[in-house]
Amino acid sequence: MSRSALASRYQQRTAPYRARLVPIVSTILASCLALLPIVSAGQMLPNFGLLALLAWRLLRPEIWSAQMGIGLGLAHDLITGGPLGLGMALWPLLLMFFDFADNRLQWRDHWIEWLLAAFAIALASLADWKVADLMRAAGPLSNVVPHILISILFFPAVLRVVVMLDRWRLGR
Repeated sequence: MSRSALASRYQQRTAPYRARLVPIVSTILASCLALLPIVSAGQMLPNFGLLALLAWRLLRPEIWSAQMGIGLGLAHDLITGGPLGLGMALWPLLLMFFDFADNRLQWRDHWIEWLLAAFAIALASLADWKVADLMRAAGPLSNVVPHILISILFFPAVLRVVVMLDRWRLGR
């Protein structure tokens, strides 16, 4: 048997696993970027786990239901050390928001997707701030605005990485 035939048989066996696991693993690894030893005066790094979740949801809406946000939100909470349950509650709500938006919008382009992601990023950041405020651990609300802007500006780059991962995942 030729080498290309063996490679083809291997790809046929591993393709279903790769198609299911790449979005999940990439989102969890994006959440792990919060563990990098970067020192700053405030929270300036975007929430890469959330950005990856939004990018996968906007790129391939059929791969995840809203329930998937519960598990990914739990993983994000455990990895980042945030309040347990915040991601578990917020991420499925954001996925349901995108389901609602998909049902209401007749068409979408890059700018509308970026606007939807910007709304979700701002909502998630403000929810994080409010939970921290309820725990008496939040700074002023004005410190959240740069984080929201940086996250919104990082979203197209994360979307580009997700597109490359999706092409590899589907073997294109």
